Amino acid sequence: MKLVCSSSSFLLVFFLPVCFAAHGRFAQKLLNDLFSNYTNALRPVEDTDHIINVTMQITLSQIIDMDERNQILTTYLWVRQVWMDAFLTWKKEDYDGLDAIRIPSSRVWRPDIVLYNSADDQFSSSMETNVVLRNDGEVMWDQPAITKSSCAVDVAFFPFDLQQCVLTFGSWTHSGNQMDLFSASDNADLSSIVPNVEWEVLGMPSKKNVILYGCCSDPYPDLSFTLHLKRRASFYIFNLLIPCMMISFLAPLGFYLPADSGEKVSLGVTVLLALTVFQLLVAESMPPSESVPLIGKYYIATMTMVTASTALTIFIMNIHHCGPEAHPVPEWAKRFILNHLARICFVHEVGENFLGGASSQKKHLSQEEAEATSASGGNSRGINWDVNGRAGGRANQDGVGQAWKEDLLVSITHAEEDGAVGAGGEGGAEDNRREILVKTQCLCQHQGLRKSVEYIANSYQDQRVAQVRIGEWRKVAKVMDRFFMWLFFIMVFFMSILILGKAI
Repeated sequence: MKLVCSSSSFLLVFFLPVCFAAHGRFAQKLLNDLFSNYTNALRPVEDTDHIINVTMQITLSQIIDMDERNQILTTYLWVRQVWMDAFLTWKKEDYDGLDAIRIPSSRVWRPDIVLYNSADDQFSSSMETNVVLRNDGEVMWDQPAITKSSCAVDVAFFPFDLQQCVLTFGSWTHSGNQMDLFSASDNADLSSIVPNVEWEVLGMPSKKNVILYGCCSDPYPDLSFTLHLKRRASFYIFNLLIPCMMISFLAPLGFYLPADSGEKVSLGVTVLLALTVFQLLVAESMPPSESVPLIGKYYIATMTMVTASTALTIFIMNIHHCGPEAHPVPEWAKRFILNHLARICFVHEVGENFLGGASSQKKHLSQEEAEATSASGGNSRGINWDVNGRAGGRANQDGVGQAWKEDLLVSITHAEEDGAVGAGGEGGAEDNRREILVKTQCLCQHQGLRKSVEYIANSYQDQRVAQVRIGEWRKVAKVMDRFFMWLFFIMVFFMSILILGKAI
């Protein structure tokens, strides 16, 4: 038993190189016999009216680059072409059962199939590889190629866009009457694709087209492979979209800043400049076309909103800083803004009833000031006050009547006048005159004090009226600030929901 195994091993080791050597000799003989009268310049058909059928199969290996600005797609493909060569057939029994050989592709006739929509400026992206010849005349040529093809990029929904790039293959010189094209399958092979970080491949279906060009009357067939791509938007969401949303939410907060801080307009201008920088980043990567990308529309809408908020902030600050010379707040503004809109926007002053409007104390003071103003007719000098601050026109304890005459208080003692007249003496008249002069002189000394008190009272009253007027205008500005703040918050929220809804 050991002797039989040893003999078999010896024969296997001895005859194996002999078999390879025999195949090598037959392959060399086959090559010499096949190409002794062969030319690769003509179509390999026995009859010139026959059509060569070329079957193509595309395997997508990798998406190298998608240049949206120049609209060029760079891919790495494996292209397989299979056709029948009538002059490259043999009987494998004559060559020791050899049924296939591999030779350089430059020695056989090859179909002049090119990429119609190629954007490569060198046309040398293909690689010279061997072809496989079979005994029945089948020629199979597997060729790797890096192709650059033009692709119409639609960035209307960037960064949530879908792209369709077509790769069209066809013969450059042979018409459909000389060479016909067929696809090995309805779709390109995607089993060996290398995942791309930016694009997701959805499919690559194939389609045969027969086109009649204006230069020629013969039909020209071609194969179109449509590459369906979906952009992976995570990079753009975290680097362009979310920062823009965060900056956009700062714009309504400018209305919440106090008007006396002096930073309301500065915040709006800073937000506008930040959005402009992001807009420039998006514009640099997009092709210059009429189709504005979705994120660009979002930036433009946000910048418009920030510009409007800055303009409204300037207007509201002008209202807030209204001085004493400003006109009173109109009645419609008091009813609509100070009453209804203030409750809706949750704006109330300290000590003010939130649901009932102004406090009773403020209403009472305002009512007293209004009554005092109406009673004086706009001039407090018409009110009669004595030097002690009491109203005039009353009788003293001695029954002496006091009356104002041309802003002078004159005291007349009727009993003394009657006594003077009845006596007819001059001494009584002198005593009465002396008394009147003394009283008049005393009242004239207090007249300056009375005018000073009236001036102070008028100034205080005017100041109170001006303060009430300024307070009303400031409250109007505060209510408008809160209203526009909530309005712009709602606008930013819905704009963000709309743009994020495109990603779902």
